[in-house]
Amino acid sequence: MKPFPRAEISRQALQNNLTRLREIAPNSKVMAVVKANGYGHGLLNVAQCVDNADGFGLARLEEALQLRVGGVSAKLLLLEGCFRQSDLPLLVEHQIDTVVHHESQLEMLEQSSLSKPITVWMKVDTGMHRLGFDLEQFNEVYQRLLTCPNVAKPIHLMTHFACADEPDNALTQRQIDAFEQLIKGLPGDVTLANSAATLFWPHSQCDWIRPGIALYGVSPVFGDKGTHHGLTPAMELVSNLIAVREHKAGESVGYGAHWTADNDTRLGVVAIGYGDGYPRNAPEGTPVWLNGRRVPIVGRVSMDMLTVDLGKDATDKVGDLVQLWGKALAVEEVAEHIGTIAYELVTKLTPRVVVDLQQ
Repeated sequence: MKPFPRAEISRQALQNNLTRLREIAPNSKVMAVVKANGYGHGLLNVAQCVDNADGFGLARLEEALQLRVGGVSAKLLLLEGCFRQSDLPLLVEHQIDTVVHHESQLEMLEQSSLSKPITVWMKVDTGMHRLGFDLEQFNEVYQRLLTCPNVAKPIHLMTHFACADEPDNALTQRQIDAFEQLIKGLPGDVTLANSAATLFWPHSQCDWIRPGIALYGVSPVFGDKGTHHGLTPAMELVSNLIAVREHKAGESVGYGAHWTADNDTRLGVVAIGYGDGYPRNAPEGTPVWLNGRRVPIVGRVSMDMLTVDLGKDATDKVGDLVQLWGKALAVEEVAEHIGTIAYELVTKLTPRVVVDLQQ
């Protein structure tokens, strides 16, 4: 028997999703975002599966160095930029691009002595109000980057959307308009589109798209599914039944005696819990997939186990495979039951979950 719980990752699904994203944005290069351990799918696994992506977006320098050590030679971009001046020589050595979004990062570049200039993506705040230079700062900062010998030319430009996952929200178009007006006529590559913008705001696709969650076959929009866009879920989170128990009406199960059976039934115990990253706050009724049907979680999710109501006449047995999410049960749907987003479910799996790369 394979170890459990485990996240089975489909190489074919990842490759199909990259192909589909290229079809959706045929005139753009693809910066595949693999931060947060490849959205829980395994950083190096994902990068090697989609090695024909034009580049990879990461949150931390440590992630970028893992990819270089793993033999990935494609363009790498630090989406949050560099935090320490002492790290700048590593960007030079390993040919890693960096975002510059704050005065402190600009000063580090101006005060350093580097053997070669670094490729910089200047981030502009057009409405997200999290990272990026204000519109009023743009000309001054851009000129400082132009005159800095440690910055390769041309300077690339980017912004990030606040509400692209709300296709009817006018803020996204206002952000696009503000950005386009600001950068008109300037050289260098441009990137605006995350997963949601790639799918729902085609005018924002530009030189590069930056798909994150969509690369893994998941929709970024609440109530939507990746399959609606021709994407395939790349992760199946599975475990096994470790017990099947007769359960009488009126009896409770689990911590706090939180759930009590209305009728005689059978309960199954699944070897997964919040210690593996499955949310403790999953409410009763959240489905799992077992032997071709949905069965509901009952009682509280504990550290190592959760309990499901199999039904009075169930024939399930110890060792049967349980899918927590995947092709049979979309992670977007599970997230809706729990009251969260699919991003959180796939990225919060703990090291106890074995990541199993499959064809």
